[in-house]
Amino acid sequence: MTTLPPNSVALVTGSGRGLGRAIAERLAELGANVAIHDQFYDSPSVFGEAPNIDVVAEHIQARYEQETTAVVADIANADQVRSAISKIESKLGPITILVNAAGGDIGAGGKGKPNPNDALNISIEDLHAIFNRNLIGTILMCKAVVPSMIARQVGCVVNIASVAAHVAVSPEVAYSVAKAGIVQYTRCLAKELRPVGVRANVVSPGPTRTARFMATRVTDPTMMDEEGPSLVRYAVPREIANAVGFLSSLEAGFISGQTLPVDGGLTLHAL
Repeated sequence: MTTLPPNSVALVTGSGRGLGRAIAERLAELGANVAIHDQFYDSPSVFGEAPNIDVVAEHIQARYEQETTAVVADIANADQVRSAISKIESKLGPITILVNAAGGDIGAGGKGKPNPNDALNISIEDLHAIFNRNLIGTILMCKAVVPSMIARQVGCVVNIASVAAHVAVSPEVAYSVAKAGIVQYTRCLAKELRPVGVRANVVSPGPTRTARFMATRVTDPTMMDEEGPSLVRYAVPREIANAVGFLSSLEAGFISGQTLPVDGGLTLHAL
């Protein structure tokens, strides 16, 4: 059984759609009040998941009978982050669960993946864009939320990385490096937080069947079947969300600084 601490308030970045939304729904199902966030108000509409973030928040509130609110912010903009946190806490109270799910491999200008996208030829503009939407944004969110957790000696952080953080890849080198940075940042954060009992962990998903994944990639039909016993398939968002729910729970109360790959055994190696 997965049990969240009483009076949990969760902020899930990038939760207007995709994996972030699945995580927000799971935490609401477990009893948390939830803040829905995305970079743009209508981000959920891009792949047909909802018209806007308010609709997502209203759906979650109605389905799980938990309080919700919705905020728009660029997570790489410290002023926007602080404004969003203030709005969330005025509506829901102090944030006790922070899930940094916002990220992605989109380059400068928001028009798609970088091209070129390898180790030596990627442009500096694309590097900045990918690092901002992943590593820098995660750090800024933690800087804005975690001090309050420290003051109250309660709370947890779950940062979303990727299996690409743990293996050599090409292309998408910058994305891989940014996610590896998130893993190491989380370890360092967890070390600092040990004395006050605030936890920080990482979930590293493998390829997952979000709406964006299905719309932007050439997929393998043999990897779609989640009914059979085989783990040689794509994950579904709920499977990643379950891992986040566990790491946010009382049952994970002595787990910190760890990385949990959720990839069906795709990456079998020492972390």
